[in-house]
Amino acid sequence: MTARPDSQPLTLAPWLDGGYRHIWMPYTQMQTAPEPEAVTATQGTRISLADGRELIDGVASWWSACHGYNHPHIRDAVARQLSQMPHVMLAGLANEPAFTLAERLAALAPGGLERVFFSESGSVSVEIAMKMAVQYWLNQGRPERAKFVCFTGAYHGDTIAAMAVGDPEDGIMGRFQGLMGEQFRLDLPRDGDTRARFELFLADRAPECAAVILEPLVQGAGGMIFHSPETLKAVSKACDAHGLLLILDEIMTGLGRLGTMFACEQAGVAPDIMTLSKSLTGGTLPLAATIAGGDVFEAFLSDGLDDAFMHGPTFTGNALACAAANASLDLFETEPRLAQVKAIEAHLTAALEPCRGAAGPWGAVKDVRVRGAVGVVEMDKIEDMNGLRARFTAEGCWIRPFGNIVYLMPAFTIGEDDLTRLTDCVVKVVGGG
Repeated sequence: MTARPDSQPLTLAPWLDGGYRHIWMPYTQMQTAPEPEAVTATQGTRISLADGRELIDGVASWWSACHGYNHPHIRDAVARQLSQMPHVMLAGLANEPAFTLAERLAALAPGGLERVFFSESGSVSVEIAMKMAVQYWLNQGRPERAKFVCFTGAYHGDTIAAMAVGDPEDGIMGRFQGLMGEQFRLDLPRDGDTRARFELFLADRAPECAAVILEPLVQGAGGMIFHSPETLKAVSKACDAHGLLLILDEIMTGLGRLGTMFACEQAGVAPDIMTLSKSLTGGTLPLAATIAGGDVFEAFLSDGLDDAFMHGPTFTGNALACAAANASLDLFETEPRLAQVKAIEAHLTAALEPCRGAAGPWGAVKDVRVRGAVGVVEMDKIEDMNGLRARFTAEGCWIRPFGNIVYLMPAFTIGEDDLTRLTDCVVKVVGGG
């Protein structure tokens, strides 16, 4: 498809027709992409379009709208906070939503995680975690410990340092390798051979490393790659043995997505630093958290500023976003979110199984896998990504495949009928119906 002529109208939404000439869309080749759908409203797990159609959201707005759209408890909390104080700088001033949220996250987080640093996005929370890890060693007179161990299949964000610990094969990082510092990238220690190689590498190179960084149990945007709790345990044990910090990126996996509040709980592992975002505000406002253990925090305490963590996004601890996050945590306490995830897992497991071995016009299916509220149909390749996305939309479902992956990650509150429509749609379309 060629670029759209300026005179060609898009939809019934005039703002889209004018704005499309000036906006730069994410993850989009603007020369060839079809026009985006004009959204006018959301409710529950439904997206209303300007032309009157309604889509069932199968991906929860990039995996963030865990309570569905427009939950009244979050909406009311944000409205109250907006009328009182939307934001105040967090340097030298304090606001109640941020301080309350920090206390609640510290109480909820595994192990000795107790100090919360707020930012606005998951990528930035990873950069903060990396910066903390390097300075942890700098403050102890160990400047040589500045490298990171990361893994094939990883994705930790699109900013520079976050890309450096991602996988260059995902098409995001590869072209920027000269810009970023090179890190140590290994295969996940899934079995005896890879664990032995992992151990040998750390025995040799750990003195150069600040930390190991890993997405626990599911590597998300790198291809929805699953690994076992035993793999996570092996990584944690090796970090302990070699004196390395462990950073767990729970931006996607945390806050219930895999059936426990944090994925690392399923392995009985507590990291030194953990990152959160996405579901933190229920998908309503930008907010991320980097949570450090007490031992890490204490390395930054001294009489001088040189040892302090000199970092501070303008909107760190934003009162409006923190009010939304507190309301989101309320819902985890008062509504059966983890039970809902278990029910979604059971449904996805049974309903997506007919995709196994299918071979339709979009490609052949290599694998079907489910963990928590994550259902994955892996293709050998997807022949026409734009065409496949349009086909799902034509069926009334918002499903956005990437790479060679068709996946569902719906809101935890999705009803059985809507979930059935999503899984039926995937089975039908992937199978060539």
